[in-house]
Amino acid sequence: MISVEHLTKRYGAQLAVSDVSFSCAPGTVTGFLGPNGAGKSTTLRALCGLTLPTTGTATIGGRRYRELPNAGRHIGVLLDAGAQHAGRTGREALTLSAMVLGVAPRRVDEVLEQVGLAGKPAGKRVGKYSLGMRQRLGLASALLGDPQVLVLDEPANGLDPEGIFWMRGLLRGFADRGGTVLLSSHLLREVEAVADRLVVIAGGRIVAQGGSEELLAGTGTLVRARDRGALAAALAAAGIGATAGSADSLVADGTAEAVGLAAARSGVPLLELRPAGGDRLEELFRSLTGPSAGGAPTATAPQIQETRA
Repeated sequence: MISVEHLTKRYGAQLAVSDVSFSCAPGTVTGFLGPNGAGKSTTLRALCGLTLPTTGTATIGGRRYRELPNAGRHIGVLLDAGAQHAGRTGREALTLSAMVLGVAPRRVDEVLEQVGLAGKPAGKRVGKYSLGMRQRLGLASALLGDPQVLVLDEPANGLDPEGIFWMRGLLRGFADRGGTVLLSSHLLREVEAVADRLVVIAGGRIVAQGGSEELLAGTGTLVRARDRGALAAALAAAGIGATAGSADSLVADGTAEAVGLAAARSGVPLLELRPAGGDRLEELFRSLTGPSAGGAPTATAPQIQETRA
């Protein structure tokens, strides 16, 4: 169980996150979403003991990361796939980690097989790895201690479509076996495909959270006309809010009937009118974090070396 309660972090005069609260239960994948500078990384760093909260708590199973005995046996972390020794082979990197964690050497072979790096790739120096291979090695390191919790920041970066599909199955399988996954990613379609719950942060504050189906159920009506400006004006005149959708469409906060009637009253011919779908998470994300939502991101927190408690 991951629990973040009233987490606030200041860097001098800069407020990185403010009163952030959410939880992730065993057996679930939680998608943690937000624009750049919204506070995702600060929250994840606080959870993993790399940043001390100004106020509030971030715990795993009721304990702060720094209080966990042999933390890697409880929580697997991948925050930066590039933070690996370029001169070591993949197998060497995992073997050293296994020694630190106190896991059996055979576990190295198990996770190499699990992430698709067994055989020749395991003997290759990390500096020669592609970004996708580094992501796989980072996942192997996170899984090495057989933890109950995974915290992953952009784990699909650099993966090809087959690799992304593989990762989806890996995370879904981990959660289905009772594990807890907290996943931050800009690949919204992949998050939508695998996440049970969503937490959206903007401007350092949580702007939405809940079950995926619950949050994505009411994402409005997609509507398109040759004259997008006239359509927007017709919707505004009818008191129907709208945000920009894919291509030249609008996503309206109303039923298809209400949107169609508004367009008809203003004499705006429609090319497309249907319930928003397919890009439901993207539409939700834009509505919650775009400029019209008032979700201006906070300044990126400076990298400050902190003494460990």
